[in-house]
Amino acid sequence: MATSSIAQIAGIHHVTALASDPQANADFYTGVLGLRLVKKTVNYDDPGTYHLYYGDELGRPGTLLTFFPWPHARRGQLGAGQAAATSFSVPEGSFAYWSERLRRSGIAHDEPRRRGEDEELLRLLDPDGLELELVAHAGSAAGAPWEGGPVAAEHAIRGFFAVSIVEWNADRTADMLTGTLGFRLEAQTGSRFRFAVGPPAAAAMAGEPLAAAPPSARGLGTRLDLLAQPTAERGRISAGTVHHVAWRVAGDREQQAWHRELIAGGHHVSPIMDRQYFHSIYFREPGGVLFEIATDPPGMTTDESVARLGSGLRLPSWLEPSRAEIEAALPPLVPRVPAGIAPVES
Repeated sequence: MATSSIAQIAGIHHVTALASDPQANADFYTGVLGLRLVKKTVNYDDPGTYHLYYGDELGRPGTLLTFFPWPHARRGQLGAGQAAATSFSVPEGSFAYWSERLRRSGIAHDEPRRRGEDEELLRLLDPDGLELELVAHAGSAAGAPWEGGPVAAEHAIRGFFAVSIVEWNADRTADMLTGTLGFRLEAQTGSRFRFAVGPPAAAAMAGEPLAAAPPSARGLGTRLDLLAQPTAERGRISAGTVHHVAWRVAGDREQQAWHRELIAGGHHVSPIMDRQYFHSIYFREPGGVLFEIATDPPGMTTDESVARLGSGLRLPSWLEPSRAEIEAALPPLVPRVPAGIAPVES
C-alpha cells in the first residue's frame, strides 16, 4: 500500500482517447450524449491536432473525456494492455430515455442489462467504435449535470463511473494497484476484478450536500475494473481506443510526492508537465496501460469564464506566436446538435 505520507488518489481525473473526424466527435459527445465542450485546444506535442475536452458544466475533474482527433486515422484494435470500456454514471430509471435517444440518433447500442446486483448498464459505441457504458447504480443521481445541454437533466450523465482495462497478467497489475497506488479490491465476478479508491460512497462528505461535493466524494469515478484475458490479442492504439487514463490528486504537493514515490519504487515516470488546466506525470502499469496522475487545479476556468467555456481555440503562451498557422492547419469545428436528434421527452 502507498505510504501514509502520500495523499490518496481520489479517483478518475480524465480519460483521453483517439478519434478521427473532429466534427463527428463533437456532434456525438455534445449533441447525443449531452456533454459540454469545455475546452477546445490543441495537442501541445502536435499542434496540428485538436485536443477536445468534454465534461459537466464546469469541466470538473471526474467528468472529463478528452480526445485527440486525427482525420483519416484508421481504427485501432481493442486488446490486452489497453483501457477497454469507459463507463459514465446516469440516474437509475434513465434507460428508457437513453435507449430511445440512441435509437433516434442511429447510435449502435445494446439492450440494457444487469451486471451484478447493484448495476444496470447500457453499452454503446461512439462514431469511431470507442466502447462506452452508461451505468445506473445506487447514488448515481447525485451530481450536477449540465443543465444547458440537449439531454434532460434528470437523465443526464453525472460523471465517470469506472474504467475497464484488459490484461494478460492480471496479478502484476493488481499488485501495483493495491501495493503502490492505494486501490482496494472490492469484488470479483469471474475474470472481472473491481478495484476502488477513496472512502466508500456512503461515508464520503458526511454532513455536506452530495450535489456540492466533487464527483469522487459522491462515489463517482472511483472504480477500475481489471479484466483478466490471458489469451487476448495485443491492442493497437488508434481511432476508437483510449490513449491514457488519468487519476486525480488535490494539487502540486500531492503530485510531487507521488512522483517521488513512483521513482523510488523503480517505475519509469515522466517529468511533471504543465498542461495549462492541470499538471501531469505519466507512467505505465505492468500490462502497458498508460496512466497519468493529474492535479485538480488550475481547472477549465483558468482562461475562460464559465459562460464561454469551449467557445474559442485556447493556446498556451508558447504557441500563441504560431496561432495563425495553427488555426489555418486545423479543420473547421462547430459544435452542434446533429439534424434529427431532437430532445427526447422525459
